[in-house]
Formats: sequence, structure tokens, C-alpha cells
Amino acid sequence: MQRDFGYPSFASNGEMVITTYDNAYSHMNMDVRVVRLAAGEKRTYKKDGEETAFLLLAGRIKFAYEGKESDELYRKDVFTDGPWCLHVCTGKEVTVIAVSDAELLIQATHNDQEFASKLYSPEDAPWKRFAPGKYGNVANRVVSTIIDKDIAPWSNMVLGEILNDRGNWSGYLPHRHPQPELYFFRFDRPEGFGASFVGDDVYKIRDYSFAAIPGGKLHPQACAPGFVMYTCWMIRHIDGNPWLQTDRCVDDSFLFLDDMDFNN
Repeated sequence: MQRDFGYPSFASNGEMVITTYDNAYSHMNMDVRVVRLAAGEKRTYKKDGEETAFLLLAGRIKFAYEGKESDELYRKDVFTDGPWCLHVCTGKEVTVIAVSDAELLIQATHNDQEFASKLYSPEDAPWKRFAPGKYGNVANRVVSTIIDKDIAPWSNMVLGEILNDRGNWSGYLPHRHPQPELYFFRFDRPEGFGASFVGDDVYKIRDYSFAAIPGGKLHPQACAPGFVMYTCWMIRHIDGNPWLQTDRCVDDSFLFLDDMDFNN
């Protein structure tokens, strides 16, 4: 049975499964997991027929791939520092070396095309502020795009990050697009919460929860006052219809808000 929201947990091996090609969230057409590594631990990955992105969420790590080892990469957390992300094509072996306790999100999807591996730094994916002062000044957030069709035209997926200001909305104005989208959520405090709107359904966002949004459904999000909400947003392109930055389709019934004076 298809589901639109999930509250996963970490297994004893330190892995949290978000979506697979055959679980209740298979409509995302991606394999997405969050992995915790202990200091000194190494894990090796190699996927044939899939491209993979390794996004550092927290900690100190090194990547070993293509006969080389990266410098030590550090991210205090997703609320403080920008992203480090290694993106590789089918058949590439990657070893993640945990210098400290670390946490990564691993996103993969089917892609037989070969392309050069790329290690994206925080400078490659700068934060950009959206909607400052608009809609009563409650839709403030910053957005970082790591992978999309403009950045990596050979990729079948999109990967980015959002930070909601405390008590603010994202995905606003309410919008939809034909491509399914996956949101993975974190809060700067474990008590943090918010609301995820998927079409006409509403779900409570908690730390480490996720929304698996079918194509065509409106999907704004709201964050409770007092907390910063992080969202990792992921899209698998539809064959012949990739998601593009210009494809943000705001619902016509909300367009009047762009011209509304919220001070009166």
C-alpha cells in the first residue's frame, strides 16, 4: 500500500531506511537511507546501474574513491554548516571513513550513464534566501541546491537542502509538479515539530520523519515557533520530463497572496 509519510528508526546496524524500490514509498523511485557511523568505522558502497549521492549531515569523514582519498571533511550539523556531498555514477566503489561519529544521507536511483565523480563543497551549493518579508514575513527560509538538471545534466535526480526560520513556512506559495518529491526532516531540538501538507492530508513532522509526496499534489510545510526545521529535498526526474527550476507550479488559487498587503 502506497504511503505519503513515514516515521523511520535506526536499525542495530546504524542504518535508517527511508525509501526503496519496493517498499511502501516505491513511488519515489529512489533508494534513500540515513547511516550512522562510529568513529573509526569504514563502510564501502558500490551500486551497479545506479548513481549515488553521499551527503554528510554531521561529523568528520573522508571519502576513498577512484584510487584517492579526500581531505577530512567536517560538518558540525545541518543547521550550522553547508553541505559536503560526493556524487558518483554506476559501478564506482566508495568507502566512507568516519574520523569521528558521523551521519550521512545516501540517495540513489537507476542510471546507467557514466559520468565523472564530483565532490561538492559548501561553496558549490550556497544558501539562497527565499521570500524575505513576504506573506506577513512568515515564509522565510534559505535553500541550497546541490544537484539538479542545470548543475548535473547527466543525473536522474535532484538534491538540495532547506532551513526554515523559526515558525515559518516553506514550499510556499503552495505548489505542485508532476515529479514525486521526498522531504527528510530534522529539527535543531528533538522537541521540534511542524506540519506537512500532502494534497488534502496533513502530517505531524517530527525529527527524522519524511514526506513522500506523489507527483501532482500540493505540498507546503510549516515549522512551529521556537524551532529551526531542516529539510533535505530529493526528486527523481521522470523520464522525458525532468524537474527544472522553472517548473515550480504555484496553485492559481493562491496567486492573489503575491499582491496582498499583509499590513492591513
